[in-house]
Amino acid sequence: MARRRNRRPVVPNAGPGLDRFKAEVMRREGYAADPARPDAVKYEVAKTLGVPLQEGNNGRLTTEQAGKVGGQIGGTMVREMIRMAQEELLKKQ
Repeated sequence: MARRRNRRPVVPNAGPGLDRFKAEVMRREGYAADPARPDAVKYEVAKTLGVPLQEGNNGRLTTEQAGKVGGQIGGTMVREMIRMAQEELLKKQ
């Protein structure tokens, strides 16, 4: 049985801020990220990885293919958040 994931941010109303952050981080990575449509960057990432992701039903994608795209985006965002947190800690010392 497939598990459904809760994709809501833990902090209420944080979604738009996370979307802006995603667009900014991926833009710095060299992707054409439109701040108005930050989720659209996944199609560009998929294309560079050779994953046939397209708008609509992607039921033919393997878990590995979907993970490559999500991992590229999420991993980049997490690395940036860690860098920012380390920078803040250094400022406080």
